[in-house]
Amino acid sequence: MCPFHGVWPALLTPFTSDGEVNEPVLRDLVEYLLEKRVDGFYVCGTTGEGIFMSADDRRRVAEIVLDQVRGRVPVIVHVGSIAVSDAIALARHAWEAGAAAVSSIIPPLYQDTRSVVAYFAEISAAVPDLPILSYIFGGSNDAVAFMRELMQHIPNLAGIKYTGPDMHEFRQIVTLRDQDWTVFSGMDEQCLFAAMMGSSGNVGSTLNFMPGVYREIRESCEAGDLKRGLELQIKANEVTSVLQAFGFPGALREVMRLLGFECGEPRLPDLSLPEHKRDELRSRLEDTDFWKLVAMGGLPSR
Repeated sequence: MCPFHGVWPALLTPFTSDGEVNEPVLRDLVEYLLEKRVDGFYVCGTTGEGIFMSADDRRRVAEIVLDQVRGRVPVIVHVGSIAVSDAIALARHAWEAGAAAVSSIIPPLYQDTRSVVAYFAEISAAVPDLPILSYIFGGSNDAVAFMRELMQHIPNLAGIKYTGPDMHEFRQIVTLRDQDWTVFSGMDEQCLFAAMMGSSGNVGSTLNFMPGVYREIRESCEAGDLKRGLELQIKANEVTSVLQAFGFPGALREVMRLLGFECGEPRLPDLSLPEHKRDELRSRLEDTDFWKLVAMGGLPSR
């Protein structure tokens, strides 16, 4: 069995009106999602805006989440940074704080495969007993060849978060190793198709508010009920399309506000949703099955 599996929110980081990490809201959000039966948390990734945050803020977020979770589910901390020294320091901190694994995106400006492998090797050497997952988000890299290269040099490589639409490439990564191998899909829109290709689970932004639908999609696939899985995937994608139309980072934070979580404004270069667009966003969401999807898994009263 793969070490990590199931439905994992790419956890949003709430901020105060002053732009600081909002600890009370972050704790509430973690607890809400635990009540929704998520299988783990992916912290300080793209949705969590980790790469736009200071190292101190990233450490604080990891500490808060790990303290609130208290071992009930595993937590993977994203440590990706342009400076490898920052990634190493964040990885060591995550290990000391009790993270189940660390993950890193391929940093911007790293073009040569050898330099990327060297970057991951430095992280690996700093936390040799902690599983590492690579994180591929689009781009023109040959992900299969890249993962093969990492497998040769990173002894604690445990898998990948693959955020891309190429299911042929995805399947090849799934088959690179028989056991102790996690292959997460990072595209919410592809949850069903990734499950059909053997994904371990999915890590995504919209799992901050509707993780239950993705659990049901995966369970439908496992039961062979692809018709039901497709129906749910289409409904979920309709919601995702609305957020994309309004600018995803800002729209996601507005959705969380509708659910009672004041998550503040995103960090630049992500942009907030203009206030005059709020009513239009809500109207568009209500044209979908938004509230039904949010309620899946048992909506805790707030």
